[in-house]
Amino acid sequence: MSLEIQNLHVRTEEREILHGVDLVVGRGETHALMGPNGSGKSTLANSLMGNPNYEVTEGRILLDGDDLTEADPDERARAGLFMAFQYPATIPGVSVANFLRMAVNAGRDEPIKVKEFGALLKEHMELLRISRDFTSRYLNEGFSGGEKKRAEILQLAMLQPAFAVLDETDSGLDIDALRIVSDGINAMRSEERGLLIITHYTRILDYVNPEFVHIMLDGRIVREGGPELASELEDKGYDFLREEVEAGAS
Repeated sequence: MSLEIQNLHVRTEEREILHGVDLVVGRGETHALMGPNGSGKSTLANSLMGNPNYEVTEGRILLDGDDLTEADPDERARAGLFMAFQYPATIPGVSVANFLRMAVNAGRDEPIKVKEFGALLKEHMELLRISRDFTSRYLNEGFSGGEKKRAEILQLAMLQPAFAVLDETDSGLDIDALRIVSDGINAMRSEERGLLIITHYTRILDYVNPEFVHIMLDGRIVREGGPELASELEDKGYDFLREEVEAGAS
């Protein structure tokens, strides 16, 4: 059971960004996808969730064997795929609690009972150290960077997807917020869930230890390994990989 990306080529109106990406995330596994800005990481995340601004020209996206390459974003979500956005949208007039209840109900045949929803929400808010008044605020309106990311992880906790793609969840977080968000991510790790953490810093990997690390440069995955690869990257930076790739191509 896995999220499988096969030979994925993706372009926007201007140019091709991904040039044949292959990646498999199994249930129970935590993967880190690393790369500098502009390497194609967020393009991959948006393509996985069916963002219409990104055109898949070749390759497939499979979830537990089902082909989602042409599926709409809501179909992908119902199939068990979740994405925490790098820049979460602000929704004035819709409280966090109402948004979460609508999101939970979208994946159910019968609406969740008010008491059950309240207990579930309280449990996960305590896990993420979120104050009670947080859920009465409009979603992301006036939120700090840390609050936005905690709201994303709260959605992950409430929805319990089979696979979660976390696009630069550590971006803009101070050390305390990073610890809280990381604790929430670790709490969501289970044998039934696969995680793909997308980042260009190694600091979140000090708190969320992946089993697998993939490095992306210029729209391709150029190196794969275990957590030791992130340590090597921390020591040497991305330039050493660029030099290796260029030397191999010459």
